Amino acid sequence: MTKQNQPLGYSRTQIALHWGVAGLVAAQYLFKDSISQAWGAYIAGREVTFDPLIMAHVVGGVAILLLVIWRLVLRFSRGVPPAPEQEPAPLAFVGHLAHLAFYGLLAGLSISGALAWFLGIEPAAGLHEILKMALMALIILHVLAVAVHRFAFKSNVMKRMMHAQD
Repeated sequence: MTKQNQPLGYSRTQIALHWGVAGLVAAQYLFKDSISQAWGAYIAGREVTFDPLIMAHVVGGVAILLLVIWRLVLRFSRGVPPAPEQEPAPLAFVGHLAHLAFYGLLAGLSISGALAWFLGIEPAAGLHEILKMALMALIILHVLAVAVHRFAFKSNVMKRMMHAQD
């Protein structure tokens, strides 16, 4: 996509998907204890009893994967706004890589979780834990980057995720 074709902002759908995925990811972290305990019981050979929070975690993971795919389709079909002018080119490149890493980590978490839960693949569960920590680090970096944009570069990139440019 050339600079002339780049949108000036995100669409309503892109913004809704961003915040929807963020909410689902937050819920996955906050309500993970039931599925963690169930996995531990499964590994120990004990019976896993039904818990609605386990089902919610599984459904949340599937929903995240589907929303990530939708976000990627929109990213490549509609495009994304350019980096703010105040941002140095190397940081813009790192930002681009970070966004791609988000998509990869979110998809990888969903897939590794499904492989562990539905097929009992223990290495997938280990990978899921590693990816979970990497995603948390990337989320922290993402939030810090918004603060740097706001206070150091004096650009309000947060506004782009609040107000649509359809």
